[in-house]
Amino acid sequence: MEIKEKVKEEIVKLLKVKPQELKDELSLEGSIGVDSTEMVELVIALEKVFGTKLSPKEITKFSTINDIERVIQSKLNTSPTS
Repeated sequence: MEIKEKVKEEIVKLLKVKPQELKDELSLEGSIGVDSTEMVELVIALEKVFGTKLSPKEITKFSTINDIERVIQSKLNTSPTS
């Protein structure tokens, strides 16, 4: 499963949003009403799903699903391999 699909799956699960409401470029805050507490929950879930830690600087870039995908993809590409 690709990154974007996993991100959408977590948003649907955590925020009780219908999958068809999730558009890649819609603002998470403006369009589906994600508040700061929900964003923290989403970040924690994404860290678990992708096995990585996200810095506060990276998290501030989370405006849309495409933004989240780019940050996670970048993080996974630069993570040291075990």
